[in-house]
Amino acid sequence: MEETRLQAFLAHCGVASRRAAEQIIADGRVTVNGQVVTAMGTKVTDKDVVTVDGRQVHLEQTKRYVLLNKPQGVVCTSSDEKGRATAVDILKDTYSERLYNVGRLDMFSSGLILFTNDGDFAAKLSHPSSELEKEYIVDSSLPLPRNLAEEFTHGMRIDGVFYKCKFAKELNSHRIQIVLIEGKNREIRRVFESKQIAIKRLVRVRIGNIQMNGLAPGAFRELEPSEVKNLLDLCKKGEE
Repeated sequence: MEETRLQAFLAHCGVASRRAAEQIIADGRVTVNGQVVTAMGTKVTDKDVVTVDGRQVHLEQTKRYVLLNKPQGVVCTSSDEKGRATAVDILKDTYSERLYNVGRLDMFSSGLILFTNDGDFAAKLSHPSSELEKEYIVDSSLPLPRNLAEEFTHGMRIDGVFYKCKFAKELNSHRIQIVLIEGKNREIRRVFESKQIAIKRLVRVRIGNIQMNGLAPGAFRELEPSEVKNLLDLCKKGEE
């Protein structure tokens, strides 16, 4: 293997995306041949001994792309200090590779989320320029304001932050379909909170061209190669 930047090496080992790997390096969690390394320009080969949090990492030969229907009540962190169930726990008995989530769903949301050990794939899907669509169905406890879909589509500012969805459609008085392409932290929940409306259920039903198609909560499957290619193609379109 030729020399490669440390953050790229970690991504190819399935530790995290390149961007997340940069933070791991900056936090002093990585050693190369026994020495803590925090410089982003550091280059390594597969002959170097690289550890993260004291555990040696290796280049992974098999790339995994896994679609999980995350149940409500499960968190999207690799480990949880409060001892709560994590989404990756659902996969660990099936996959020996170190998988990490592409994007997030909060603990009280459910639906589709991708896991991979391919750092380049994760970076492309996560980058804002990809404009990859994520579709949600939201059920509210109170009747929806009649203009919420239109307002969210045109954009709204809440506590100094601008929120704008690509598409929204009221399906009935308590249910709305929303499509995001950026997805700021807790975006949908913040919009509902600004209207004093509680969310009963928030489900992500589509990522790009990937839909639920009967995948039960807690169930997962590997993406077909054509699905991986189509997702990357959608990201390329977003960059044009």
